[in-house]
Amino acid sequence: MKNSAILFLSVVLFFSCKEQEARRPIVQKTATILSETLDQKKKLIALENKVIENYIAQDSTKQYHVASYGFWYSYITQKQLETQTPKIGDVVEISYNITNLYGNVFYAKDELGIKKYKIDKEDFIPALQEGIKLMKVGETITFVIPSYRAFGLVGDEHKIGVNQTIKSTVTLIKIIKK
Repeated sequence: MKNSAILFLSVVLFFSCKEQEARRPIVQKTATILSETLDQKKKLIALENKVIENYIAQDSTKQYHVASYGFWYSYITQKQLETQTPKIGDVVEISYNITNLYGNVFYAKDELGIKKYKIDKEDFIPALQEGIKLMKVGETITFVIPSYRAFGLVGDEHKIGVNQTIKSTVTLIKIIKK
């Protein structure tokens, strides 16, 4: 009887000393969901860029340039003799409006008034932050900005909706050097 108890305890100890194995989650979809989200975002960006390119192709009255920052722009008024452009830290005074591609006004120039903006030191529409640095005093430029360089997935929570392409005509009034 003593031998069977020892044998029984030995068998139990042998099998109970097995190393614990971590339990795996039942569903492992995080990487899949992220991949699908990225694919959807890429498709949305491609579609939005195609809409913008079609709009630009139909607008034969203006010559548009593609900026490396992800937007398009066209000069309304261009100053050839002026050479000074704003630099980081300069304060600029601008007037601008915001519309959709078809001219429906979200924010009129009068409604927004004259804006003082410190270059790259304040929060502003990302594409316009870069676009204003291309401008000279007295120039007026129309910027066509895809949603991912404007207000993105949330809009402005007032008048501009989600994933909304915008158009903004900006006039650089003054540069105040830092």
